Amino acid sequence: MKLDDLTIPDSASCRAATEVAAAYCTPALFNHSVRSYLWAAGHAQLTGLGFDAELLYVAALLHDLGLVEEFDNASLSFEVSGGHLAWVFGAAAGWPEQRRTRVSEVIVAHMADSVDVAADPEGYLLEHGTSVDISGRGCDALAPEFRLSVLERHPRLGLPEEFLGCFQAQAGRKPHTSPAEALRSGLATRISANPLDRV
Repeated sequence: MKLDDLTIPDSASCRAATEVAAAYCTPALFNHSVRSYLWAAGHAQLTGLGFDAELLYVAALLHDLGLVEEFDNASLSFEVSGGHLAWVFGAAAGWPEQRRTRVSEVIVAHMADSVDVAADPEGYLLEHGTSVDISGRGCDALAPEFRLSVLERHPRLGLPEEFLGCFQAQAGRKPHTSPAEALRSGLATRISANPLDRV
């Protein structure tokens, strides 16, 4: 599999999600969002899993907006506030309510320990793609050439340190949320061991 074998959907909603993410995310966080989609779509191609490409792409590009200052909720976990933001985005994009709810659910699901692929293929794929990018879990299943081409086109730009800092800040202010739980379960160690940072 090659990077050029994957098509990034080009709907008006996908273009708008790219614009929003580029406007509010740091370059490292933006590239993480794009890579998360590519790792997810690559996994789907390898396993033959069907998915809604527009829904997954929009969710991937918006999934971490709850970490940025402008959308950081005082009490909600970042993925929950990001889900609310994606619902509003979907309304502005003219999506029906069911689709707005789905994109919100996909973003919330990406922080779950596991997602039922049969019940929520996009949530499963986003959880998988973000895990590959943050901790390297599952990256060995992707061809080395594919991994290298993704990283060359969308470099990491210091993501491990930046992402860990975001989670530490979230956990310090909101100890009941998923970033705090992730840190308690050894996220810092998993980030430091990510083989993608040694490519």
